Amino acid sequence: AVAALGLGVLSVAPSSATVTGLTATVVNGTAGLPGAASDSRTAATLTVAGLMETGDSVTVEVILKSWPSTAVIGAASAALTQLNMFNLESTTPFITGYTVETLTTTGFDAADAITTSTGNAFVKNTSTKANAQVIRVSKVSGAANVSHKFGFQLDSITTGDGGADSRTAGTYTYTAIVKAYGTTATPTQPSTTIVTDFSIVIAESAEAVAAAVETIAAASSTAFLGAASGASSDEVITTVATASSTAVGVLSVRTYNANGNAMPESITVTITGAGLLSFGGIAGTSLTIAGTGTSDISVLPNGVAGVGTITVSTTSSAFAPKTVTFYAAAAKTLTAAVNNPVLRVGANSQAVVVSAVDANGTNWAGDAYIVASAAADALVGGSATTPVGCEYNSTYKVHYCPVTTIATGTAKFKVIDASTVALATATSNEVTVTVSNAAATSLKVAFDKATYAPFEKALIWVTVVDKDGNALQGKTYANLYATGGITSNVAFTAGGAADLATVSATTSEFTLASSNLYAGAKTYVVYMPAQGDLTVSVTGGTSLAAAGQIAYSATASIVNSSVDAATDAANEATDAANAATDAALAAADSADAATEAAQEASDAVAELSTQVAALMASLKAQIKSLTNLVIKIQKKLK
Repeated sequence: AVAALGLGVLSVAPSSATVTGLTATVVNGTAGLPGAASDSRTAATLTVAGLMETGDSVTVEVILKSWPSTAVIGAASAALTQLNMFNLESTTPFITGYTVETLTTTGFDAADAITTSTGNAFVKNTSTKANAQVIRVSKVSGAANVSHKFGFQLDSITTGDGGADSRTAGTYTYTAIVKAYGTTATPTQPSTTIVTDFSIVIAESAEAVAAAVETIAAASSTAFLGAASGASSDEVITTVATASSTAVGVLSVRTYNANGNAMPESITVTITGAGLLSFGGIAGTSLTIAGTGTSDISVLPNGVAGVGTITVSTTSSAFAPKTVTFYAAAAKTLTAAVNNPVLRVGANSQAVVVSAVDANGTNWAGDAYIVASAAADALVGGSATTPVGCEYNSTYKVHYCPVTTIATGTAKFKVIDASTVALATATSNEVTVTVSNAAATSLKVAFDKATYAPFEKALIWVTVVDKDGNALQGKTYANLYATGGITSNVAFTAGGAADLATVSATTSEFTLASSNLYAGAKTYVVYMPAQGDLTVSVTGGTSLAAAGQIAYSATASIVNSSVDAATDAANEATDAANAATDAALAAADSADAATEAAQEASDAVAELSTQVAALMASLKAQIKSLTNLVIKIQKKLK
């Protein structure tokens, strides 16, 4: 896969003549990715100089030497193997008899000349001009110092370059072979040969440069366990512990740089308890892995029942532990209960619910089967000879067992851990189901609890009952609710299941589905508001008897201990403030009474003072009168 271009100068001179002082000077160039501008200003250049006489010539051939490792080189990508050659402006004055021509199959062809020394044109190697690989500059007559420049470019346009462009960034290196010849019609043996390299560099795009950032962004890196590669969150995995090379889960470790591009980083992962880890054909309980940025580590069962705890970290991040539950092949205990107290005649998908554990007490999720206890029971429903498979629900960690009934009445069933009674290693307790065709009469609405914390998950149960108050079979009631469905006096918090809102806003259809948590009831999952008493209400629809088409409701309270404590504290503070106010008012009353008493005392003192003053004045007058009398007597007695 070689693209070659040539340049030659021939001169018509004696055979002994040759180019004197031949030099070949190169300058490296650049090019662009598709769509980028490229012209002679960024081209690599080759300048051939020397003293040429009549008949002298110089030829140049260019050969591709090396290229980026990711570039596709070959006939299928001619655009990468060919150079555009520009006949640039000569640094010498125009010289008469000075020609530039290309090599054809039989020799140099002036008809294919790229230009004279004053022009600007280019040639390339194409399938129609396979020989246009060598260029010759010839001096037809006279002698002169010639300095002729050519440019080479990997143009970035998609037309005129051999096909659709698929440029790859990197360095493309070419070898230029410059040969000088003396006077001959067809040069055969060069007198001088110069070999020199030049390169053209295509820069990476800004996006590619950004993508090459090698720093791992810990906040953007993830590790999630799922059933398959690429899990976006941790999934619950419960599987049989029987040793196998088949993965039961995949730990997807993704390490990214700040631009969101996957970057390689070392990963350390360990599993304790039960299970093995496997990566690249190597299995063990602890692995150190040369992560690729998008590494998937398999989780395998190793025959040990229990919980496997997986810890995983990279050089820059530590992730939350993951768990996988491995249960024993055989169950130890099966505990059955009636899920729908009253079955209908026909198929009942969740008639019985079963919880199971193995010998370690680990939740057992193997295959469970339900079977009628006796032939008499099978006359009502189910089979006493061929057990029917149950369905495991990983969300609630229970098995739901179906019973198909053929007649009304009661029947007993048990659940086993094998497809035949003979192979069973564990058998559940017996449960009795009732089959009835009683008509739906009324509803019961209830919360699963009386009080909730703010924003707590809550369940609302709606049960269909017959005239005696017995829960009825799970089936579809086309119009169990009146128009408007279920409503609440306070809006629920966002994040709950949408089925309550759907029933409230659209139809009144009612079906007991696999999400039921309460025997015989339809379960709605909601999330409570912050505080207050919440009441849900519904009016019975036409699927009920006329007497049952009334309003039903249930109320629950939201208890916010912090708000209640703050309210109690505020109330206590208010009571204390009120008591202080009362005391202040009493003190004010006492002060007013004291002031009034003081005023009365002051008035009394003033009045007494006036009386005393009057008495003193009277006494004084009496004393004066008595004194005058004594003096008068003295005078008379001398």
